[in-house]
Amino acid sequence: MIKAVLWDMDGTLVDSEGIAVSALALAMEEEGLTPPTDLMQRVVGRSADEIYRDMVNTFGLRASPLEWERRKHHFYFRAADQLRGYDDAVLTWHRLDAANIRQAVVSNSDRAIVDVNLRVAGLARPGLVTVARNDVLRGKPDPEGYLRAAYLLGVEPRECLIVEDSASGAAAALSAGIETVFVPHSHSAAPAGVRTLSSMSQLQQEVLEPV
Repeated sequence: MIKAVLWDMDGTLVDSEGIAVSALALAMEEEGLTPPTDLMQRVVGRSADEIYRDMVNTFGLRASPLEWERRKHHFYFRAADQLRGYDDAVLTWHRLDAANIRQAVVSNSDRAIVDVNLRVAGLARPGLVTVARNDVLRGKPDPEGYLRAAYLLGVEPRECLIVEDSASGAAAALSAGIETVFVPHSHSAAPAGVRTLSSMSQLQQEVLEPV
């Protein structure tokens, strides 16, 4: 029986990946760098520190980590009014919440972005368990964030279900030994061991009406 659902955020609960990639491209241009055509594929699901290392090693970024984050955040928050929660995912969240299924959010984004995104989606509330990149030593694909979320919810990993949309998130979930599904709107193919949902209604059924 599933007692808790652990959600990825960007691209799963909130339609934010396009805005994040656009902000990254603008930050690169401000640094005199040329964004590659495959920028989205390079960065989706990766943690900020991984992306920074790639910017330095591959593109020659010279800005300090702090300055680089400041630039990215400037462009991201400037476009925050374009952020939207995925209607079907948010509806599913509320239905699971009404059924007393414990839920948490685990993200490779930092705390400031997690808070803004969940507020936009109407999911922010006191006591909500969220694990941002700042809260762990290692981001996805390391399982630390998901295992921490399960601990904070007071459940065993085997009692959880993870909802994801990216390869790095799936790797983290599988390393944690937790059953994992991909949202129907994912831009990535689900790896072995991960199912893609036909709809978010399927998630509700599997959690609320287990066979």
